[in-house]
Amino acid sequence: MKIGSVKGRIMDKARNLILTVFVSLLAATFAAAAEKVYDVRDCGAKADGRTLCTGAIQKAIDQCSQDGGGTVYLAPGTFLSGTIYMKTGVTLKLAAGCTLLGSKDLEDYPPTVQALRSYTDNYTDKSLIYAEKAERIAIIGQGTIDGQGASFKGPYKVRPYTIRFIECRNVTVEDITLRNSPMWMQHYMACDDVRISGITVHSRVNHNNDGINIDSCHRVVISGCNISSGDDAIVLKSTSARVCRDVTVSNCVVSSRCNGLKMGTESNGGFKNIVMTGCAIYDTRLAGIALEIVDGGIMDRVVVSNITMDRIGAPIFLRLGNRARPFKKDMEKPGIGAMRNITISNVEATGAGLTGCAIAGLPQAAIENVTFSNLRLSFGGGGTREHAERDVPEKADSYPEYSMFGVLPTYGLYCRHVKGLKLLNVQLQLAKADRRRAVFFEDVEDAFIDSPDISSEMIRLVDVKDVHIRDKGSRR
Repeated sequence: MKIGSVKGRIMDKARNLILTVFVSLLAATFAAAAEKVYDVRDCGAKADGRTLCTGAIQKAIDQCSQDGGGTVYLAPGTFLSGTIYMKTGVTLKLAAGCTLLGSKDLEDYPPTVQALRSYTDNYTDKSLIYAEKAERIAIIGQGTIDGQGASFKGPYKVRPYTIRFIECRNVTVEDITLRNSPMWMQHYMACDDVRISGITVHSRVNHNNDGINIDSCHRVVISGCNISSGDDAIVLKSTSARVCRDVTVSNCVVSSRCNGLKMGTESNGGFKNIVMTGCAIYDTRLAGIALEIVDGGIMDRVVVSNITMDRIGAPIFLRLGNRARPFKKDMEKPGIGAMRNITISNVEATGAGLTGCAIAGLPQAAIENVTFSNLRLSFGGGGTREHAERDVPEKADSYPEYSMFGVLPTYGLYCRHVKGLKLLNVQLQLAKADRRRAVFFEDVEDAFIDSPDISSEMIRLVDVKDVHIRDKGSRR
């Protein structure tokens, strides 16, 4: 063997070893940078629940972002704070046993007016945690954020949001517990790529205590959340001209003094490509599922499936109205919007009230292409002949709510101004006797009913066209 070739192999091995060590050190350096932790106590924060820590927490956030990102850490204990501003690259981590406690002093929440104009300009301009045009931000951990919402009395402007992110990208909120907001618990507006998972929300201490508000956002995933809210539990809005689209809500448990799963009331930009599935709704005073377009905008391609409900006002409410509220004061009123391509399937509901379910468009704007399949809905019953014979007002410009028309002339589904409607394997049950029929179609075109438990005698038809009913008598 030649000495030169042996030396060459040794040199090659040495170079490879040096390269391997260099790459490992470089990777370790990057990992260390990515894992850099900024403890707010090092910036002067005290976890005693009495010392105002706003400045110390903000100092840690600012330094973390300036250094390229990392984790701002809140240790076990209670940190009292006013408004803090999240910055790009920052993960706010709350340890188990940690509470970030919102200050009770409104002076600790300076007004912050976002650049993007929307109808929310009329609401509060204050927040406990705020971000605008930030990227790669997260709030995670086993800790709690408590807004002390019962301490704030009065109109919108004196009640801060707990979390508010505007025009942010790559947002994560995971595992934390959120309690007692003065206003909406969390508002994500015009954000892209949002993931909210495994959080617990309990907020019933003030008005407008919505659980989660997704507003004019794109690509949102909400999963595995447990929400008990004083206002709508999970609600999609479009308070700007930007459509709210590509959103999934799955495997959540919700209870609300208002609606469970909702789209609207604000609808200016519309909603497209929305999926809500695998959720349990209980103890909800208004509708379990509420889909609403009343301020212009288009609702298109919405799928709601695999939902259970117990003790709700009404299982389902669909409304295309014409409140026509512009999202900016200097704008003309929007035209009538559109609602189409809605599929609701595999729903089990018990404990609904007397009112019934309205699927109501307008004489000049029908709801289009609605399919209900595999529904079993149980209602309280008790409707009278007077209920059965009453006329239902249009209320085109009224605020949309399942009870807006009063007790409906049907105990089950009241469908008016609808074009393209399918009821497939729909069961409508009663807890006690009712003088009303199960289904009422008025100004309905191109409808098909194929439900063994709904016979022709259970259906009332007024001013309909191309309605086909496959009842028990037509089956073999």
